Amino acid sequence: MEKINDILGYKNRKIFQDDECFSFSLDSVMLANFVTIRLRDRNILDLGTGNGAIPLIVSLRTDKNIVGVEIQKRLSDMAEKSVKYNNLSEQIKIINVDMKEFVNSNNIEFFDVITCNPPYFRVNEKNYFNLSLEKLIARHEVKVTLSDVFYVSRKLLKNNGNLAIVHRPERLLEIFDLFRKNSIEPKRIRFVYEKASKESTLVLIEGQKNGRPGLKIEKPLILYNEDGSMTGEYEKLCVEVRIDESKELW
Repeated sequence: MEKINDILGYKNRKIFQDDECFSFSLDSVMLANFVTIRLRDRNILDLGTGNGAIPLIVSLRTDKNIVGVEIQKRLSDMAEKSVKYNNLSEQIKIINVDMKEFVNSNNIEFFDVITCNPPYFRVNEKNYFNLSLEKLIARHEVKVTLSDVFYVSRKLLKNNGNLAIVHRPERLLEIFDLFRKNSIEPKRIRFVYEKASKESTLVLIEGQKNGRPGLKIEKPLILYNEDGSMTGEYEKLCVEVRIDESKELW
């Protein structure tokens, strides 16, 4: 059933979502806060925007143009409804299209910043037979692969533009390889941990197109103390979290 909620702790941003589809999760919130947005950045793109959580949060950090691209019509419709509900139609544009088809002569090297929370699993990974089609496409590389994300980003990013993604640490070497194969130099990385005593569950990475070598490893983001209470940094990030378990954050 479709409903409207606050975006976690963002009381001035409402979002439409449907539990039957793929709801946004904590990783999108972290990515929207992690990505670098400079004063000179005029055009921002979110690839695979889902129901539009990242553009809605990023709009709190900048008044510049934001585009969200989403292949699934049902999700893009909810994103569009959220944009209109929040009176952001002048700033945010949602486009229902395959990101590979979005690349055209009018937007080559047009964007200053690109974000992407891509599907985490290859098609042959994990049991996906009981998933809805919407969740299958969002979770597994059925419609878009990591290679596609980097190819599209290389085409659409301006020189010295930034690409920021969130993914799982077990694919980190592959991700670094794709960054450099597409002339995007990894510049920042931050690992996310449920608790300090556990292994990292997510990694945030940002790279710069044709940037100079030099990687900054930022301090880890730890979500919970050992007693199960939220860390201070996590409390600042969001007030009340509802994780979409289909994304398997932990």
